[in-house]
Amino acid sequence: MPIATTSLIGLVAGVVIGATGVGAGALMTPLLLQGFGLALPLAVGTDLWFAALTKVSGSVAHHRRGHVERRIVALLLAGSVPAALLTLAALHAGWIPRSGSMGPALGVALVLTAALVLARGAWQRLAARLQWGARRRAVLTVLLGAAIGVLVTLSSVGAGAIGSSVIVLLYPELPARKLIGTDIAHAVPLTLIAGIGHALLGHVDWALLGALLLGSVPGIWIGTRLCSALPERASRVGVSAALLLAGLKLIA
Repeated sequence: MPIATTSLIGLVAGVVIGATGVGAGALMTPLLLQGFGLALPLAVGTDLWFAALTKVSGSVAHHRRGHVERRIVALLLAGSVPAALLTLAALHAGWIPRSGSMGPALGVALVLTAALVLARGAWQRLAARLQWGARRRAVLTVLLGAAIGVLVTLSSVGAGAIGSSVIVLLYPELPARKLIGTDIAHAVPLTLIAGIGHALLGHVDWALLGALLLGSVPGIWIGTRLCSALPERASRVGVSAALLLAGLKLIA
């Protein structure tokens, strides 16, 4: 595929990620598999680096606007980073088959992500009814962060869509901008650590990654400024349908 076309795809992905916090894994991994024809381990590793490097600029932009809750990021990382390191150790030791486990894991992650994205309104209403104590909320944040760390390391999916859904459930008082900014800030170190582990396994297409980043880095800068201007319901339904179809195909 020409570099210009690949960079344009990266630009679109960057805009979506910056505006919604979702898309680096949930949308790019199926595209790398089906559009670019990468093998599954290579798609996962390439996407992890794409997510990490794309979201760096988005994280900085959101941070400058005061959209990042550092305490929530720290709690999520306390669970997700150790879980990611343990999962990478298992992959390197051969305890988890590199290709056999990633296909079903990615499929399940995509289906779960589709459900969470589609049911965001119900998710928020449930969160509003729950009364979390400060200590319980902190413990749950760490535990759910650990689950995200495993899922992201195996499939590259979850840091955005599932991460933001976790934040919505546990911290329903956060405005949308802080939800997105906090989610992106957590995703950067998690996907970078997981990406380094996959790079050591040879699971990164560096040339394709570079072409995608040419578009995605300015794209996420644009998306950050469009954060509140997208028609949420229509985009949510479309994204959910695409994720569901891709996930069911991988599971089958």
